[in-house]
Amino acid sequence: MSQIDQLKYKYARLNVLEKVIVINVIIFLLALILNPIVPSVFKWLRLQSDFYDVLYKPWTIFTYGFVHFGLFHMIFNMLWLYLLGRIFMNLFNPKMALNIYFLGIIVGGLAFLFGYNVFSSFFSANAYLIGASGGVSALLIFISAYLPDKNIRFFTFNLKLWWIAVAFVAFDIIGLFGSNAGGSLAHLGGALLGFVYAKQLEKGNDIGAGFGRFMDNIASWFKPNNKSNLKTVHKRKSKVAGYDKKEFNELNTQKKIDTILDKISKSGYDSLTKEEKDFLFRAGK
Repeated sequence: MSQIDQLKYKYARLNVLEKVIVINVIIFLLALILNPIVPSVFKWLRLQSDFYDVLYKPWTIFTYGFVHFGLFHMIFNMLWLYLLGRIFMNLFNPKMALNIYFLGIIVGGLAFLFGYNVFSSFFSANAYLIGASGGVSALLIFISAYLPDKNIRFFTFNLKLWWIAVAFVAFDIIGLFGSNAGGSLAHLGGALLGFVYAKQLEKGNDIGAGFGRFMDNIASWFKPNNKSNLKTVHKRKSKVAGYDKKEFNELNTQKKIDTILDKISKSGYDSLTKEEKDFLFRAGK
């Protein structure tokens, strides 16, 4: 097996977010090589604050999320994407991970444009946006809102993920008054998307399903058509987050039980509310 085949094999074994990390790293390396030679090439990928610029380069609302010029900016984003991906893939399917990540980038970009065009007197003119932070923020806030008691190991002690999420949002609110206001706007836009996505998913609504189908249609344009003329009829099943309705309800129930049991282990049974006691009683049956 050649080295190229080995690389293809290793890439195929990565989960979808790890593949996104590889793509980001490759584009970063290309930027290091090409930017000194052809400095204008990446202007076609970054998102400009000028709304009219975006009208004739609409793809930049998406492509800016793959461009990093600073090494530490890229490492910070990709490290968080890797850690969040490890948590996310244990609970949900890969398509939902991509939906949240890419919608976070798009909504983050829209928040950037909104801030710079509606409140132009507050934000400096002629800014541009790059980096995957909007998508990373969306994943972080989604997991924190959906699993508020999830712990993450930090050196020798555990931190609740929602503590980290609150700190991130607080820093970004403060950052609106600093030199990277555009980045903070994108982070907050992604965070809002992640929070709304999680709360709607708890109700059984996957708000990214339509976007996922749209992306599937786009991807199908680049795939060879090997289908025969014979049609196969499948019975449609109602699914939420890649699960059928029964599996999704079981997942949600187990999540609530784990949260209540965690509360009992820390504060005792008497610390439960009446609703939590009733829910635990019904689940015990």
